[in-house]
Amino acid sequence: MKANEQRLEKLQQSIGYRFNDINLLSKALTHRSADKSHNERLEYLGDSILSFVIAEALFNQFPFVDEGDLSQMRSTLVCGEMLAVIGQDFGIGDCLILGQGELKSGGHRRDSIISDALEAIIGAIYLDSCINTIKQLILTWYQSRLKTIEPGIKQKDAKTRLQEYLQGIHQARPVYLIVEVIGSDHEQEFVIQCKLDNDDNRYMGRGVNRRKAEQAAAQTAIDNLGIK
Repeated sequence: MKANEQRLEKLQQSIGYRFNDINLLSKALTHRSADKSHNERLEYLGDSILSFVIAEALFNQFPFVDEGDLSQMRSTLVCGEMLAVIGQDFGIGDCLILGQGELKSGGHRRDSIISDALEAIIGAIYLDSCINTIKQLILTWYQSRLKTIEPGIKQKDAKTRLQEYLQGIHQARPVYLIVEVIGSDHEQEFVIQCKLDNDDNRYMGRGVNRRKAEQAAAQTAIDNLGIK
């Protein structure tokens, strides 16, 4: 068995589904940098299916919770960061089909590419089987996360919490500035400052990408301002 076939075999074992049409899986793993026939249409389909399945699961799990909290919990469960964690657990990064530029820049480890590929895989499984099959798979993947999630402020990320606090006291939105980018292209660390109006403090955060660094900087501001 060739190395690529071995990787696809291992991935199918990890996700718990064996494709009838393996070409669908290959397409789901193909980034736009590699081929004109890439995974973005499958990603679009998978995103919609995932959102529906998680929305229905939360609707049934929390019969007395209002729309706002249900939406926030769904956002937490289907956000790019969550998908990237699940995709990394499955080993999707090792199977990605990337162009040379993305390969050199470490695209197989990039959260956004992994999360997009997972959504594309969801779309591919749906086309390869049926809605009930992919629904049961998604619920299996999310079983522990659905069991532990709760409504309330805990589901709001640091940037959202900080922005809502500032709006509540009639202050402008925070501004996030890149202070430094450390390391080579494929192993970068971002240093971000969260800047607030009428506040000279430097609320700093670090992360392997800009999004995570901004969240870390927002959390620093929350901690220092004593926001509950």
